[in-house]
Amino acid sequence: MCLSPPGPPALVSARVFEVQVLPLFPTPGSAHPTVSTRLGRLQGTLLSVEDAPVPVKAFLGVPFAKPPLGSLRFAPPEPPEPWSHVREAASQPPMCLQDVSWMEGIGQALNVTLPKLPISEDCLYLNVFTPDTEAKLPVLVWIHGGALIMGCAYFYNAPGLSALENVVVVVLQYRLGIPGFFSTGSKEAPGNWGLLDQVAALRWVQENIEAFGGDPTLVTIMGESAGGFSVGVQTLSPLSRGLFHRAISESGVALVPSLFEKSPGDMIQTVANVSGCENSSPSALVRCLRSKTEEELAALNIQLCQVLGVIPAVVDGEFLPKAPGELLAAKEFSDVPYLIGINNHEYGWILPQSGTFRSIMEGMDRQVVTAAFQQSAPILKIPVEATQRALEEYVGETEDPQELRAQFQDFMGDVIFGLPSVRAARAHRDSGAPVYFYEFQHRPSIFRDIRPAYVKADHGDEVPFVLGALFSSNKDSPFGEYTEEEKRLSKTVMRYWANFARSGNPNGQGLVEWPRYDQRESYLELGLEQRGAQKLKQSKVHFWLETLPEQMRGERRTEEEKRTHQEL
Repeated sequence: MCLSPPGPPALVSARVFEVQVLPLFPTPGSAHPTVSTRLGRLQGTLLSVEDAPVPVKAFLGVPFAKPPLGSLRFAPPEPPEPWSHVREAASQPPMCLQDVSWMEGIGQALNVTLPKLPISEDCLYLNVFTPDTEAKLPVLVWIHGGALIMGCAYFYNAPGLSALENVVVVVLQYRLGIPGFFSTGSKEAPGNWGLLDQVAALRWVQENIEAFGGDPTLVTIMGESAGGFSVGVQTLSPLSRGLFHRAISESGVALVPSLFEKSPGDMIQTVANVSGCENSSPSALVRCLRSKTEEELAALNIQLCQVLGVIPAVVDGEFLPKAPGELLAAKEFSDVPYLIGINNHEYGWILPQSGTFRSIMEGMDRQVVTAAFQQSAPILKIPVEATQRALEEYVGETEDPQELRAQFQDFMGDVIFGLPSVRAARAHRDSGAPVYFYEFQHRPSIFRDIRPAYVKADHGDEVPFVLGALFSSNKDSPFGEYTEEEKRLSKTVMRYWANFARSGNPNGQGLVEWPRYDQRESYLELGLEQRGAQKLKQSKVHFWLETLPEQMRGERRTEEEKRTHQEL
């Protein structure tokens, strides 16, 4: 999500750079593991993990679809071609087309120099981490975030989770930006190509994961931010039914504003204008865009993402037959066990750093905060006339600059993440599906000298704890060392997630009881200590779902009565 173009997208996990900024290091002197898939043989590498008795077998850059080139640009992915030789699978795949300056900007905010990774339209690859190719283990499939316009598998290496919890982890890539989500709103280019790539990867998992020691009947999809949104819409899509058995959405669900539009709307003409393509018909526009070279498409994608901010998913009639809200209301979704959660300071630091409001985060006055509420309304998809009510609810009468900033941050975090997550949890709960909800509350110690002291658990802070980055054998992290308490927290989080993948229930021996999300809206507070609680953000949820709609209805009735009186 981007609050105003141009500028980097706000809905992106900066903590990807915390997960694995530096390359994975193979175990010295190790043999190269091989597997035989339905498409051919792969030769991977071994990776060591702190506290793990055996290294993890990693198979990197595994193709799950044909390169989306030529006629396959703006088209559904097709199965990859088989190969007869032993294919090398020890190198990271190229990133999908994107504007790397955005990631570089986030890296600068974190005082990190990012590696130069290759970028290519030929990017439909995945990475597999497995502790045992001869077993039949639960499979967790990670979908990366990045506002649907940036991100890659490289930054989400998961040997820690794989080794310490004895699970197979798959990290997939999908087309982004214009290549991934351009739509004409017609049969010529329905859109959602990146989401269809995710479906293709899940089909690949069903057909091939046994060769890596995975159980195709125990597949959990999980993701953070736009990856959590992706997980959410995968639970809604009829094309994904039966391809997974559990779902985990971290800081993002299908109802996140700005990542979805019913139709492409004005985007079509904007694409035509920027590309120089004729828009006399959808077929003419698509034909022209397909004729662009990869370099031309890459440059066009950067321009359009800067102009549009985000290229959203749309109703395409197949992957999404209706809007996510309509599908949830009609209970038209996979009723699999669903684990959903948010962090307690989602708009704490990195999102303001990469959005419109960076310059005002150190303090606001009443005039500035009022303008900020109004400016955010169209992006957050709330009526402009509702912003005054929201301002009164969050800010009240305070004049204190730090309090104004804090309340604006809460407002943004609630509307982008908190409220959509509660609404999604309620919808899945009401269908009878087991739902578990969490709030992550720990501020990582490695950022003590980088972020302001007021920042709590920021957007993406849970990711390294989930993927086990704290146990990487690479000790040259630019962020410094995690504490032993934090390592214990990571092991706890990984155990909850892996238990959920194994049984659909995160609970297990030695863990604090995680209550199911029921009518009491029970959830788990996840920090260095864990505890059960109820009704997260109760007053704000009531405001958005009950108080504000009633106020708006009352105002509309008053206006209608005034018009009727004037007409008489």
